[in-house]
Amino acid sequence: MKLFVDFFPILLFFAAYKLEGIYVATGVAILASAILVGWSWIRRRHVETMPLITLGLLVLFGGLTIALRDPIFLMWKPTIVNWLFGAVFLGSQFIGKPTLIERMMGKAIDIPSTVWTRLNMMWVGFFVVTGLVNLFVVYIGSGFFGAQQALILASGLQDIDLSACTERFSDDLLSLCNDTHAREDIWVNFKLFGMMGMTFVFVIAQAFYLSRHMKDEPRTLEAD
Repeated sequence: MKLFVDFFPILLFFAAYKLEGIYVATGVAILASAILVGWSWIRRRHVETMPLITLGLLVLFGGLTIALRDPIFLMWKPTIVNWLFGAVFLGSQFIGKPTLIERMMGKAIDIPSTVWTRLNMMWVGFFVVTGLVNLFVVYIGSGFFGAQQALILASGLQDIDLSACTERFSDDLLSLCNDTHAREDIWVNFKLFGMMGMTFVFVIAQAFYLSRHMKDEPRTLEAD
């Protein structure tokens, strides 16, 4: 359920993007994240640090995307968030005890401290790799950045709503705009399905890893 809540703004972003384009979708994602943070405060009078950081970065990068009409700012946001979380997890290896992952899960799972340390570093690696994969999709995998720059150069326009290509362009410029929109769509699909899939796979792998190291509960001997 917590994982679903974490991905809820992304689901709304995806739906809004398919209907109205990336700028409306960005506003929807910011609003949804703000509502979740507010709901957490109303229910528990407490909001965890990570959702607040995520909301802050979404407001910053999403706000830049809307204000400057450039999706590249929003596309960088998942990388910055993941690398920031990776830095926090890495810092917990050296500042204070226990590690961050043990603080989060230690009450529910009993495993040796060395395993907690390795698990914490696994999360660091996951965040770093996820951030790199996101940039790969933006700049290479989808080819969005190159297509966007070609469209800007050919049209002479910086403010381009890719969801309205047919209303704004014709002929070669229309083809360029549609191609850029299709590449933007690849990143949006990755943001939902790719990142969610990577997270699920990692969580499942973590569960198998933990199952090998969890301490058995002591058994009481029954009298014959």
